Amino acid sequence: MKGIKPKKVPGEKPGTKVDDYWEPGKGLLQDPGKFLESLFKYDKDNIPENVISLIQPYIDNEEFQPASIAKISKACTSICQWVRAMHAYNFVAKAVEPKRIALQAAQEDLAETQRNLDKAKEKLAGVEAGIATLQAKYQDCLAKKDELDNKYQLCEARLVRADKLIGGLADEKVRWKETVQHLDYMISNVAGDMLLSAGYIAYLGPFTGEYRAAMAKELLKGFKELGVPHTDVPNLVSTLGDPVNIRTWQIAGLPKDNLSVENGVISQYSLRWALFIDPQGQANTWIKNMEKDSGLEVVKLSDRDFLRRLENAIRFGKPCLLENVGEELDPALEPVLLQQTFKQQGHTLLKLGDSLIDYHESFKMYLTTKLPNPHYSPEFSAKVTLINFTLSPSGLQDQLLGMVVAKEQQDLEVAKNQLITSNAKMKQELKEIEDEILFRLSSTEGNPVDNEELIRVLEASKIKAGEIKAKVKAAEKTEQNIDAARLEYVPVAVRAQILFFCVSDLSNVDPMYQYSLEWFLGIFLSGIANSRSADTVEERIWNINEYFTFSLYGNICRSLFEKHKLMFAFLLCARIMMNDKKIDMVEWRYLLSGAMPVQQLANPAVSWLSERAWQNILGLSTLKIFSNLAQSFPEHLEGFKKIFDSSQPHREPLPGAWDVILDSFQKLLVLRCLRADCLIQGLQDFVAAELGQRFIEPQTSDLSVVFAESSSSTPLIFVLSPGTDPAADLYKFADVMQFSKKMSAISLGQGQGPWAESMMHDAMERGHWVFFQNCHLAPSWMPTLERLIENINPLKVHENFRLWLTSLPSNKFPVSVLQNGSKMTIEPPRGIKANLQKTYMRLTNDFLSSSTKTADFKSLLLSLCLFHGIALERRKFGPLGFNIPYEFTDGDLNICISQLKMFLDEYQDIPYKVLKYTAGEINYGGRVTDDWDRRCLLSVVEDFYCPAVLSSDHVYCASGVYRQIDTKLDIKGYLAYIRGLPINDTPEIFGLHDNANISFAQNEAFGLLEAVVRLQPRATSAEGKTLEEIVEEIVAGIVEKIPPPFDIEEVMGKYPVLYKESMNTVLIQEVIRYNKLLEVISLSLRDIVKALKGSVVMSSALELMARSLFNNAVPDMWKAKAYPSLKPLASWVSDLLQRINFLQRWISNGIPPAFWISGFFFPQAFLTGTLQNYARRFGTSIDTIGFDFEVLVKSVSEITETPDTGCYIHGLFLEGARWDNKAGQLAESRPKELYTQMAVIWLIPKPNRKPPASGIYVCPIYKTLTRAGTLSTTGHSTNYVVSLELPTHHTQRHWVKRGVALICALDY
Repeated sequence: MKGIKPKKVPGEKPGTKVDDYWEPGKGLLQDPGKFLESLFKYDKDNIPENVISLIQPYIDNEEFQPASIAKISKACTSICQWVRAMHAYNFVAKAVEPKRIALQAAQEDLAETQRNLDKAKEKLAGVEAGIATLQAKYQDCLAKKDELDNKYQLCEARLVRADKLIGGLADEKVRWKETVQHLDYMISNVAGDMLLSAGYIAYLGPFTGEYRAAMAKELLKGFKELGVPHTDVPNLVSTLGDPVNIRTWQIAGLPKDNLSVENGVISQYSLRWALFIDPQGQANTWIKNMEKDSGLEVVKLSDRDFLRRLENAIRFGKPCLLENVGEELDPALEPVLLQQTFKQQGHTLLKLGDSLIDYHESFKMYLTTKLPNPHYSPEFSAKVTLINFTLSPSGLQDQLLGMVVAKEQQDLEVAKNQLITSNAKMKQELKEIEDEILFRLSSTEGNPVDNEELIRVLEASKIKAGEIKAKVKAAEKTEQNIDAARLEYVPVAVRAQILFFCVSDLSNVDPMYQYSLEWFLGIFLSGIANSRSADTVEERIWNINEYFTFSLYGNICRSLFEKHKLMFAFLLCARIMMNDKKIDMVEWRYLLSGAMPVQQLANPAVSWLSERAWQNILGLSTLKIFSNLAQSFPEHLEGFKKIFDSSQPHREPLPGAWDVILDSFQKLLVLRCLRADCLIQGLQDFVAAELGQRFIEPQTSDLSVVFAESSSSTPLIFVLSPGTDPAADLYKFADVMQFSKKMSAISLGQGQGPWAESMMHDAMERGHWVFFQNCHLAPSWMPTLERLIENINPLKVHENFRLWLTSLPSNKFPVSVLQNGSKMTIEPPRGIKANLQKTYMRLTNDFLSSSTKTADFKSLLLSLCLFHGIALERRKFGPLGFNIPYEFTDGDLNICISQLKMFLDEYQDIPYKVLKYTAGEINYGGRVTDDWDRRCLLSVVEDFYCPAVLSSDHVYCASGVYRQIDTKLDIKGYLAYIRGLPINDTPEIFGLHDNANISFAQNEAFGLLEAVVRLQPRATSAEGKTLEEIVEEIVAGIVEKIPPPFDIEEVMGKYPVLYKESMNTVLIQEVIRYNKLLEVISLSLRDIVKALKGSVVMSSALELMARSLFNNAVPDMWKAKAYPSLKPLASWVSDLLQRINFLQRWISNGIPPAFWISGFFFPQAFLTGTLQNYARRFGTSIDTIGFDFEVLVKSVSEITETPDTGCYIHGLFLEGARWDNKAGQLAESRPKELYTQMAVIWLIPKPNRKPPASGIYVCPIYKTLTRAGTLSTTGHSTNYVVSLELPTHHTQRHWVKRGVALICALDY
């Protein structure tokens, strides 16, 4: 098969050659690898035919089988297999060859086609590459398109949102722009504004609104001078006040006036706890409402557990209200007030009492006091922030307006209150929305347009804001309508506000006149409810005002003493007219205090017009409308004399044009000048004309009416006058109410407190009445009583329980009890008739006929009862009656009646001496402390305990009105006689001159005006001038007149102390005293000018002085260093100058021939000096010398030399009588001539002198018209100087009963 040639070898047969493949085969197998390779590479497809034919025999050979050969050689087996395979393959190949060729051709075709295909594919790949590029471009374009599309969408959304954002913020933009400008402006001016606010908070809390405004004005003036930046009109509320907060406070009950809002802001920002001066309890109400939800603890110092409750509030961070604080606080509170906290182991602690307690940061403390004008020490004031919460007129007016509209137009007031609440709510919501927007804007990261939440909030807020603005607009319109309707009722609120301040000021007149705002509002509401309805609002307002004014007057009158009722009616009338601008304040001031005359004109009618009246007319001429009154007076003398002489001067027309020019109030000023004694009647007519007749008619108080208005928690208080006891009336009333067995009484005093307390607790449980008498005698127990009353819970106490109290006027009586209680004044009957009636109503026929000497007993009993009435009623005449007004009681009369009956039964003859002694010296006389009053009392007793009174036709006075009656009559007969007596007592029954009625009426009139002066508001102005300006003018006028002090050394050099001349010592002592006074005057005048300018502190003494100067009164600090005097300021200054001139003439010209005794500071020293001169001159003991008296006919101007012994004195005035120079004795006063000038008196010292037994009246000399002073050890008053003996043809008793005395200085 390899084509290798065999080797020819000899065959079996010779010659023959046979093919031998062994040797070539061996050569082939020498290299097996090569051999094997050659097998692999054998061209099996082209095996030649001859080879096939050559191998065929082998193939056909049976032995040439692999199996056979294997038996011989394994290597040959493989070769066998390969050969057979090649042989077989050859035939297969031959069969396949055509196919292969065909395949070849096909393959070539295929290759060609493949080449063509490859070319086509190449082309396709190129095209595809282009397509891919285009596709990529296409995809890029699509992506760009999508991106742009997205941007478009975003932009569109942003545009919408931006539109919404711009739209949403557009409304805010203008406001925020303004706010930014405003804030920039505020920031640049914040220093001044905050300084002002800090000043407000630190210093101005205790002051009134007007004073705060004035102080703020001063501060701003300082800012401008020092260039402190500040806003145009800075104020506390605009700087620190949050309108929403303020609204919330107002809803909680804070009054809406500016002062109250300021108070709220001060309490919010003050670093110290606030103490509210809160007499009307408004701060109390506000705090309770405001802190109600915070768990407010309300405590009082009187609570037993107040420290424990305070401790709880501090621990748990609750607000605490300490009510009814006095002028001093428990020292245990100091750490709380000073907030003395400290850290210990991470805890904030505070020491309260002996224990340390945790201090919660949320703790707040409020203090309130009901005292209207408390005096806190500087140390105490530094621990708290004092805030003046005293009710202001505007604040009260708004409250009252709300009340009247709520009652009259309920729907309006409901709408108004809903508006206030909804407005506050809407404003709060608007603020919250604004805060939300600002928060979103400030916290947004990235583009705010993408913040959908912000846009959503804005959208919602815009809708909300739109709604709110629409509501606010509608609300404002509604509010305008409401306010317009409310404004119609303003006159009611104004009237009620005026009346409230009239009422609230009454405590200045008497400490028992206390009325709470709640009480007042109760009467106001019942006045609205009970007044007559009307068709028009104007008529309805008139009805309410009329009804309420009188209703309040009636209610107040129940608790006023008789002497103050007209004063209160006049005050109401005047304040109402002032509000209507019908009273000029300068004229009002004149009515109350008079005025200083500017020009001095001569009295044109000396014969009938007193110097006092003329000085008053000169003073009145300083007023604008009266400017030519003094000049025109001489032209109308007849007309004015007619008024002066008239029995009803207040109803006489004024002469000339004056009757037309002047209104009814101005006519009162003329009446005050000419006939002050009829001013009371003038005021009555004035009040009746302005307010109505019923305002001057007596108001009776009935226990049943007062009881009907009371409750278990309101005490019933009897305000007593001396000599009254309502116990009998109360027991009678208890009997009517069937409570006589359920009433227990106790008279308070030392140690009675615990009994009273247990009695009260028992009565509260069982529904009984308790009656505590004489509360004024237990001042130390009053705080306990106040606590007991405050703790009465109407829900727990028996509804029938009542607490009855009696007290004399006392400033120790708890104000809160007075304010909330029902008060009645109890006064003894006025007038002899009423006293007799009261006594005889108590007596029985059995008692009258029980004596053994019935007729004598009845006669003397009437006499005694008359004496009792006279002793009581003499007091009303002031010093003419008794120097000291003694409080004689029914007890004095009862003991005298018992003694009268006893002595008549025991003695055979009537023991007049014993009766006079027991009555005059013991029962009545025991109360008398002044020797001259005892003399008067005994003189009166003489007339009533004497044999003459037993006669049935005996008369007790010249007119015969008071007389003895038939002793056969019984009680009814006596009462019938008594009912026929005059209501008003005539002076004759008292033994007084008719002029005594004038003195009494004048004193009553000036007493009323003085009471009104005490009710004047502190900040008063007149003629457009403030109090300060008026005081400055007065001070300037006085400074001009007051001379410098005397040169004491010069006086002592000129008048040394001499044994023979005691008058030198008297002069030096007087000069020293006057110098002290002059120094005080000049120093205080300097100080007050500085204080008014603000250079020095305005002390309370200087403030009182300014007030006195304004009221034409002598300041207390001058009085303390001065001689006794009752003169008003203008007259007092003139009198002082006259006194100094008297001393100056003495110093310059030597001892005067006659001494002006009224000019001495201490006249007693002068009298002693006169006696001493005599004693030393004649070597007599001074103890044995007395004065003899001689009244000279010569006038002072005619006396040029001193007498040989003794001295001449002048300058005295007689009261109750006059000196008849011709007759040389005392004579009766002329009508309307109250005081007359006394002639010159010669005091002649005489040793061992015995006074004459008759023909004289021992007349005391007093320094002033009051006559009373403090009692000295001599039994005489410090006002008493000496007594003189004046000749008379009457009995001494006549002048004693007349109350005749000599006076050094009058009161004008």
